[in-house]
Amino acid sequence: MVIKYHYKYMDSPVGRLTLISSDKGLAAILWENDDPGRVHAKAEVENNTHPVLLETERQLNEYFEGKRNTFSLELDPIGTAFQKEVWAALLTIPYGETRSYTQIANQLGNPKAVRAVGAANGRNPISIIVPCHRVIGASGALTGFAGGLEAKASLLSLEGVKSKEIQIEIPW
Repeated sequence: MVIKYHYKYMDSPVGRLTLISSDKGLAAILWENDDPGRVHAKAEVENNTHPVLLETERQLNEYFEGKRNTFSLELDPIGTAFQKEVWAALLTIPYGETRSYTQIANQLGNPKAVRAVGAANGRNPISIIVPCHRVIGASGALTGFAGGLEAKASLLSLEGVKSKEIQIEIPW
């Protein structure tokens, strides 16, 4: 069975997003300068009237306006069983809070899987909704994010995460 993916563009305070959906649910939210190999759902047909995409856009707009702190959408991400387990753990991080990769690995009952958790977090296809931006380094530093560290800092700031908890590490 071939799955057809629909997409819709959305302008947001963190840049232009590409919303991608199957008929089952939201499959991906891609960033303007996203790595094309990062996620497996490929946008095929532009569809500005697809109900999943319209509902996603509505809920994201409410989030950006500060009127929504949880999402209620059917999700259809493509990933391995372990990746999906990590993404499910991300969904448990409350709005306005952060967790470290170590905390997520411990939550999964696999404290040695810190790097695997980091890799799965980096492959999260449904940014913002599945809040990978809420995962930070053990030191409190912001770490890699598909949308860029500025977008990650913006999302955390929108959620009220205190700036002293956010440190952007410059690699040089």
